[in-house]
Amino acid sequence: MVVFAGQGDAGHSMALLWRTTEPASRPGPKPGLSVEAIVEAGIAVADAEGMTGLSMRAVGDRLGRTAMALYTYVPNKGELVDLMYDAALAELPTHYDGDWRTAVTAWADDHWAFYLRHPWMLQVSQARPVLGPNGYVSLETLLTILYRSGLGSPEVRRLAGALTQHVRGGAQSVAEAREAAKATGVTDEDWWIARSSLLQEVAPDFADRFPHVTRLETERDPVSLEERESFWEKELRKTFEFGLTALLDGAGGSKSS
Repeated sequence: MVVFAGQGDAGHSMALLWRTTEPASRPGPKPGLSVEAIVEAGIAVADAEGMTGLSMRAVGDRLGRTAMALYTYVPNKGELVDLMYDAALAELPTHYDGDWRTAVTAWADDHWAFYLRHPWMLQVSQARPVLGPNGYVSLETLLTILYRSGLGSPEVRRLAGALTQHVRGGAQSVAEAREAAKATGVTDEDWWIARSSLLQEVAPDFADRFPHVTRLETERDPVSLEERESFWEKELRKTFEFGLTALLDGAGGSKSS
């Protein structure tokens, strides 16, 4: 499921994100709701039930209100997602000490853990970013680190994009692996056992046709029964770390050349 940001009225959405306007007041007792409370409840719903479980009704239920009561503050689900996305980014650190490589590594680790706390954020497409204040704070934090490397603006722009995609992509693989067993009712181990055993039947010449694939698998470190359940996630983490090192080595080489 992919969600595209910025689907509400542009003027109203940006005013909500940057808090330059307040919801219209109504006669009667002061309401006990706020944009912040609705956004916080939305994040809690998405964390617990994923993006498919997010609705104005579900958020209203969490707050003990009807969905209609929310619309005075947040006009629709699309704008709620924008607000949730930007608000969640406020959790991330905004300052990193040390040399730029150490700082980037810490930044990447923080974002990896952040996305796994809020996997629904990985379903919000980056094709049309949420142009909120916390998003710009997050970007400013990364750029502050990268400019310490001595790279010029074109290289910093591309490295920032590569790092962001690398972290999101790696975290998304882990998030989907965690979700697969819950969504299908089949563990990763059972899924692989059922299919890998059939490969010998449907492709008895598999090793001859795919020698390098076979080599890659046969030269893998042995995995105990106790380790199988967490093996895939650990492999994804190692791939993430290897890729991050390769990106930073390449950026350092680009600077020296």
